Amino acid sequence: MNKPIRKAVLPVAGLGTRFLPATKAVPKEMLTIVDRPIIQYVVDEARAAGIEHIVFVTGRNKHVIEDHFDMAYELEDTLKARNKTAALELLEKHRPQPGSTSFTRQQAPLGLGHAIWCARDIIGNEPFAVLLPDVIIKSQVSCLKQMVDLYGQVGGNIIAVEEVPDDQTHNYGIVELAKEINGNASHISNMVEKPAPGTAPSNLMITGRYILQPEIFELLSHQGAGAGGEIQLTDSMLALMKEQPFASLKFEGRSYDCGNKPGFLSANIAFGMDDPKLAEELVPFMMEIIGRPLAAE
Repeated sequence: MNKPIRKAVLPVAGLGTRFLPATKAVPKEMLTIVDRPIIQYVVDEARAAGIEHIVFVTGRNKHVIEDHFDMAYELEDTLKARNKTAALELLEKHRPQPGSTSFTRQQAPLGLGHAIWCARDIIGNEPFAVLLPDVIIKSQVSCLKQMVDLYGQVGGNIIAVEEVPDDQTHNYGIVELAKEINGNASHISNMVEKPAPGTAPSNLMITGRYILQPEIFELLSHQGAGAGGEIQLTDSMLALMKEQPFASLKFEGRSYDCGNKPGFLSANIAFGMDDPKLAEELVPFMMEIIGRPLAAE
């Protein structure tokens, strides 16, 4: 029987240089999509999948993330005094239960693999999920929940993937498929990071959601620097693939890479359109914008 997926790691130590100067004092994970910070969407996805404990791997100047998931006594007292019941209930809804979050520090920017390794003692000897906080996924069923359901069937390690145009595969990590499990899932035989144009083994990119077995930590502890001089998670996953099965899940939904400006703005529009009142005002405005000529470069 497969051990349950109870814990998730969220690496939030990145500097967010693409959004400077906004991220000089505010972590990129706390930039808002409509009315919630990016990190809240990712945490909500994890909780919807049954995750009981979330490990945030933080860096300097990230204390505001910890504050966001804590009580705000002055604010809550003021809301109580003013009878703002709906606002209070909203804060309580998004506040984790006591003891269900941990924060550990990645002291130096040594790569995603190193960030995951920093959570080893908190995760212990059990399988766990990894959710990259730059990516939020809009779906009817939590993307991670879809992955957990597949894990319950096949065990091993699971990677979420989605299709990209063939002429864009060189921008992403791409999986090579082996035997099909079902219409949306297949075993993986290889992963290629940013393959040269025309050489990609498929058009399925790695989305930023993983379920991994704890043996990855031992491999990461010996993993040397890879691309960009950093300890890469992909390198250790490839090593683990020689010992354990990996499967891909083509999840139902759409991802938004909020680590870049087009993805961040697209996510704001997509999630904003879910609110009928906002959509009523957004649609005429967007039609007006679409009708304007493009600004000269």
